[in-house]
Amino acid sequence: MAKFSRPFLLSKRIGEIQEKVKVDTQRLREKLLRELEQIFNEAIKMARGEVTVQGKELTVKQRQMWARVAAYTAQVMQSISKGFDEHEIDEQLKELRRLVDEAKAKAGTGYTA
Repeated sequence: MAKFSRPFLLSKRIGEIQEKVKVDTQRLREKLLRELEQIFNEAIKMARGEVTVQGKELTVKQRQMWARVAAYTAQVMQSISKGFDEHEIDEQLKELRRLVDEAKAKAGTGYTA
């Protein structure tokens, strides 16, 4: 049986962890992008006036708010596709939630397609 030094084994283990993180990060990135794409598509529908809120058409101002949500969602998606900085993504998702909450407050809580 070959003997390996502890530093070698630690280095090897770190390499294995890095590879696992890379794979897990890629999987998480893909999941985030799919979910954000759904948010983007819904925001686009709202911005285009393709849906109603509590049976009423959205006003121009409300549609503009949803256009902002869609635009910011696209920025977050682009940022995630370029790289993965967990803290930065968390901050962007907080801002996206704020924008959605603001748009929801001005448009009501529910909508129908």
